[in-house]
Amino acid sequence: MSESPAALDGLDDDGVRAELVRLRDSIDNIDAAVIHMLAERFKATQQVGRLKAAHRLPPADPAREARQIARLRELAGKAKLDPAFAEKFLNFIVAEVIRHHETIAADHRG
Repeated sequence: MSESPAALDGLDDDGVRAELVRLRDSIDNIDAAVIHMLAERFKATQQVGRLKAAHRLPPADPAREARQIARLRELAGKAKLDPAFAEKFLNFIVAEVIRHHETIAADHRG
């Protein structure tokens, strides 16, 4: 979502204005990529949910979740992203995945 011209009226420096617009356009592109990646991730986890339901496996897998948290905390540290933030983000996603898996399992049972 690019900056509206009115929101930049207070900037006197055209160079600053152009740089702000450029940076915000980049952020908007990254946000769009994140949304598309999350959509792809949820498509894959829906398939996992259907497979689990078909084989009567539990919706949650605490051991896998713990491994994923450790892996993403390490990746976050290497990427200079706060590992605690990465863990919170993953926990949010995992909670949604488990909710989807529970719904799929309930639908599968009948």
